[in-house]
Amino acid sequence: MNSPLRFNDALLITDRAFKPFQCVAWTLLEGNGELSITVMDGSESRTVGHCKLASNVYSDPIKLGQSLEQARADLSRQGMHLAPWQMPE
Repeated sequence: MNSPLRFNDALLITDRAFKPFQCVAWTLLEGNGELSITVMDGSESRTVGHCKLASNVYSDPIKLGQSLEQARADLSRQGMHLAPWQMPE
Protein backbone atom coordinates (compact mmCIF):
# COMPACT_ATOMS: atom_id res chain seq x y z
CA MET A 1 0.00 0.00 0.00
CA ASN A 2 1.99 2.97 -1.28
CA SER A 3 -0.72 5.39 -2.39
CA PRO A 4 -1.98 8.04 0.06
CA LEU A 5 -4.83 6.95 2.32
CA ARG A 6 -8.19 8.64 2.22
CA PHE A 7 -9.39 10.03 5.54
CA ASN A 8 -12.16 7.42 5.95
CA ASP A 9 -9.76 4.56 5.20
CA ALA A 10 -7.34 5.86 7.82
CA LEU A 11 -10.20 5.97 10.35
CA LEU A 12 -11.22 2.38 9.62
CA ILE A 13 -7.64 1.15 9.92
CA THR A 14 -7.19 3.06 13.19
CA ASP A 15 -10.40 1.66 14.64
CA ARG A 16 -9.35 -1.92 13.86
CA ALA A 17 -5.90 -1.40 15.37
CA PHE A 18 -7.28 -0.97 18.89
CA LYS A 19 -9.78 -3.83 19.11
CA PRO A 20 -11.32 -4.95 21.43
CA PHE A 21 -11.40 -1.36 22.66
CA GLN A 22 -13.52 1.38 21.15
CA CYS A 23 -11.78 4.06 19.15
CA VAL A 24 -13.18 7.58 18.85
CA ALA A 25 -11.52 9.85 16.31
CA TRP A 26 -12.22 13.44 15.33
CA THR A 27 -10.73 16.49 13.71
CA LEU A 28 -11.69 20.12 14.25
CA LEU A 29 -13.49 21.75 11.34
CA GLU A 30 -11.33 24.84 11.52
CA GLY A 31 -8.22 23.07 12.74
CA ASN A 32 -5.03 22.10 10.97
CA GLY A 33 -6.26 18.66 9.87
CA GLU A 34 -4.83 16.91 12.91
CA LEU A 35 -6.67 13.74 13.89
CA SER A 36 -7.33 13.19 17.59
CA ILE A 37 -7.80 9.59 18.67
CA THR A 38 -9.14 8.38 22.00
CA VAL A 39 -9.21 4.69 22.87
CA MET A 40 -11.87 3.75 25.38
CA ASP A 41 -12.72 0.66 27.37
CA GLY A 42 -16.27 0.04 26.14
CA SER A 43 -17.38 -1.82 29.25
CA GLU A 44 -16.40 0.95 31.64
CA SER A 45 -16.43 3.94 29.26
CA ARG A 46 -13.04 5.06 30.49
CA THR A 47 -10.20 6.41 28.40
CA VAL A 48 -7.25 4.04 28.12
CA GLY A 49 -5.22 6.02 25.57
CA HIS A 50 -5.08 9.15 23.48
CA CYS A 51 -2.92 10.39 20.63
CA LYS A 52 -2.90 12.94 17.82
CA LEU A 53 -1.83 12.36 14.24
CA ALA A 54 -0.95 15.05 11.72
CA SER A 55 -2.57 14.75 8.29
CA ASN A 56 0.79 13.84 6.70
CA VAL A 57 0.93 10.86 9.11
CA TYR A 58 -2.59 9.47 8.75
CA SER A 59 -2.55 9.85 4.96
CA ASP A 60 0.74 7.92 4.61
CA PRO A 61 0.26 4.15 5.08
CA ILE A 62 3.80 3.61 6.36
CA LYS A 63 3.71 6.47 8.87
CA LEU A 64 0.21 5.52 10.00
CA GLY A 65 1.25 1.91 10.54
CA GLN A 66 4.31 2.96 12.55
CA SER A 67 2.27 5.36 14.68
CA LEU A 68 -0.42 2.79 15.38
CA GLU A 69 2.18 0.14 16.27
CA GLN A 70 3.77 2.59 18.72
CA ALA A 71 0.41 3.45 20.29
CA ARG A 72 -0.44 -0.25 20.59
CA ALA A 73 2.93 -0.93 22.24
CA ASP A 74 2.32 1.90 24.71
CA LEU A 75 -1.08 0.45 25.64
CA SER A 76 0.40 -3.05 25.98
CA ARG A 77 3.03 -1.72 28.38
CA GLN A 78 0.17 -0.28 30.45
CA GLY A 79 -1.35 -3.76 30.71
CA MET A 80 -4.00 -3.41 28.00
CA HIS A 81 -4.60 -6.57 25.97
CA LEU A 82 -5.20 -5.81 22.30
CA ALA A 83 -6.34 -8.21 19.61
CA PRO A 84 -3.69 -9.20 17.06
CA TRP A 85 -3.44 -6.66 14.23
CA GLN A 86 -1.28 -5.76 11.29
CA MET A 87 -1.37 -2.87 8.88
CA PRO A 88 -3.29 -3.82 5.72
CA GLU A 89 -1.23 -4.08 2.55
